[in-house]
Amino acid sequence: MRTALTDLVGVRHPIVQTGMGWVAGPRLVTATARAGALGILASATMTPEQLRSAVREVRSRTEAPFGVNLRADAGDARERVRIIVEEGVRVASFALAPSRELIAELKDAGVLVVPSVGARRHAEKVAAWGADAVIVQGGEGGGHTGDVATTVLLPQVVDAVDIPVVAAGGFHDGRGLVAALAYGAAGVAMGTRFLLTSDSTVPDSVKARYLAATAKDITLTRAVDGLPHRMLRTEMVAELEGGAGRLRALYGAVRRASRFRRLSGLSWPGMIRDGLAMRHGKELSWSQVLLAANTPMLLRAAMVEGRTDLGIMASGQVAALIEDLPSVAGLVERVMADAEGALAGLGAMTNPPLEDRAAPASPDLGLRTTPATSSPSGD
Repeated sequence: MRTALTDLVGVRHPIVQTGMGWVAGPRLVTATARAGALGILASATMTPEQLRSAVREVRSRTEAPFGVNLRADAGDARERVRIIVEEGVRVASFALAPSRELIAELKDAGVLVVPSVGARRHAEKVAAWGADAVIVQGGEGGGHTGDVATTVLLPQVVDAVDIPVVAAGGFHDGRGLVAALAYGAAGVAMGTRFLLTSDSTVPDSVKARYLAATAKDITLTRAVDGLPHRMLRTEMVAELEGGAGRLRALYGAVRRASRFRRLSGLSWPGMIRDGLAMRHGKELSWSQVLLAANTPMLLRAAMVEGRTDLGIMASGQVAALIEDLPSVAGLVERVMADAEGALAGLGAMTNPPLEDRAAPASPDLGLRTTPATSSPSGD
């Protein structure tokens, strides 16, 4: 299937595996690239040295294109940009809109810039600054998300920009891909669906919790860091939503921040700076600032250590529809086969077989047509 996305990036299928912290590592990205889709490494949970090592690991396993997701507001964003330029990464993806200068720097180095946005005005801004494509996530998506549904947001953005638009939030199968294409998108991006594959390194016990989730088990909460965050309802989330005392919440945030600081190598000032940068103009308590800064640690507790009682589990609403753990190759093959089947079904509806088509009736005006075998009369 050829779209503006496949032409731009050089992949076989218009599918993107999103950059999920602690999930989208070399193993998952390699499997995605080999399957013909676009895999995105999540760099926010890596040190710069780990990022370079991860890029080289993927590069050693496949020649297919892949990307790296960056935090534009991170203190070391420039260093990470330098790494992906030096390592020849094809795509730079951003969870937040990068600056005009950062986009120009990447494009000058031959890197494709594909920011993720949650509003039409943000898509218009990055398109005007030179972004090559944009991922549009509706409120159904996991992690930090907005409150506008994909079916409302996607056509707004498609009509507003002239660059390829990738739809995210609520996609997990071939029917969804066809629906996104019908809205004018050039492909779909999926996170939770790729998390729930056999190539994902997430512990099996955690995957089982996702598979058991119903729609009611997936919540959108501000209790973690003051920002809208879609995730599975866990003990940690219930405790925070239950109104834990400020002192208790602050103590827990400091304790987790300390662990993340040791893992990431960040200084306390650097961690506080990153936490403040994630506020985006909102009033947050100090415990929420610290939680915002060490959200990666809360994700790690579940996604790496399997501690669903201590961590958070970002999840799109589609988790309630997912029932199996295919390989990435099997998933991509199935999505594309289902999409082709859906397209064929739509074609059959609009173009019935010739034998099923009734000849259009025409009024009898007493005229007779000249048989095709007769010669012109010359009148």
